[in-house]
Amino acid sequence: DVIAGFLYAILILVVFHPVVDLIDNFNLTYKYAPLIIITFEMTAVEKVEEQLAGLRIARRCVPSEEPAYLLDIDTSTAAQPGSSRFVAVSCSNKSIRVYDRETLHFLREYSGRPGILSGVRFAHACDSVVFSACSEGTVKCWDVRSATQKPVQVFSGYPSNVFISFDVSCSDLIVCAGTEKVEKDTFLVFWDARGVTDCASTTKEPLGVYSESHNDDITKICFHPIEPNLVVSGSTDGLVNVFDINKDNEDDALISTCNSDSSVSSLGWSGQDYKQVYCMTHDEGFCWWDIAQLDTEEPITLLHILDVRESFCTENHGLHYLVGGLYHEKAGKLFLIGGTSTGNIHLISCSSDGLSLVGTLCGGHSATVRSFCWSPMDESLLTGGEDAQLLLWKPGAVERSLTKKASLKISSSVQKRVRVHHASLKSRKK
Repeated sequence: DVIAGFLYAILILVVFHPVVDLIDNFNLTYKYAPLIIITFEMTAVEKVEEQLAGLRIARRCVPSEEPAYLLDIDTSTAAQPGSSRFVAVSCSNKSIRVYDRETLHFLREYSGRPGILSGVRFAHACDSVVFSACSEGTVKCWDVRSATQKPVQVFSGYPSNVFISFDVSCSDLIVCAGTEKVEKDTFLVFWDARGVTDCASTTKEPLGVYSESHNDDITKICFHPIEPNLVVSGSTDGLVNVFDINKDNEDDALISTCNSDSSVSSLGWSGQDYKQVYCMTHDEGFCWWDIAQLDTEEPITLLHILDVRESFCTENHGLHYLVGGLYHEKAGKLFLIGGTSTGNIHLISCSSDGLSLVGTLCGGHSATVRSFCWSPMDESLLTGGEDAQLLLWKPGAVERSLTKKASLKISSSVQKRVRVHHASLKSRKK
């Protein structure tokens, strides 16, 4: 009995945690409470952040014989499961290069001479049709399955138009392009994009224009991801305008005007049902607005940082610039992509409380990263830079080719113009 009692006492001490109580006569007594083992499961946001931080190089394209800055990237949507997907890249040498999405093997190139091609967008419903705006006053459309250099469709603007931005609606019904300012005029030009592959080499005239909402170069246009009638535009005048193009005229179509206080370099949609708008500026500022609050008393500004480089610091690396943003639907989270002049890529989590570093992708680029494209289908990231490299990053990937080139930073005659605007800009509110 004594031995059994001794063993029982040891068992009690192991299994139970002593809690000391002080009683009235100052004698110490012990109460025993069972140990509680708590396990923490990662939230959806934490899992996504861990996945982003774990991105590694899976592929890199073979550098072109004529190196160029990779200014914009877009990926086609596979028409059928298992079918080929394409990558289109807009380059500083006035061309569009097309690659196989999985292997990054070069397929073909379209020359934009004499005009400079600005941006690339694949049609949403047709995986082989790619668009690009041109400084000579057209938006051109190619079928990447065809070997011909001729566009299958040309959308012509007005004689003075120099297009520097554009986008295609999620329904593929409307193309919209933004112009440089010529004298006192700057335009958003719209076309009917239906039947682009049925009218080979024909030219379409504009449906109409918006001409009153911006007073300087329109640098970015982005249609809503799920509502084809909504489009947001940004300009060097500092204004970010949201339009409902189903309305009869420009005044009625203008839903909201937000002021970034600087020249807009990038913008996009985020949030549940994509009811938020964000933008980056040429002097590395960041603005984030909730358009759903327009008809309420709540402020629409979620975050406004004049210079992200000053407010955001990492332990070992600085932040030299912002490239753009991506909204991760599964996590319901907005992330920003930034980097350094040596090619490191910072992945940044965005909240109304501020910005925080998720992870840094190193060892890929050797110069400034100018473009990226996020693929939610396989959680992968494509990046392009001033080193002429196109890289595919995937979670936990191992690069098959171990050969890496030294610095490929190149000189280019194409330099992005930066014009800084300050708080003196007139702000038009809802």
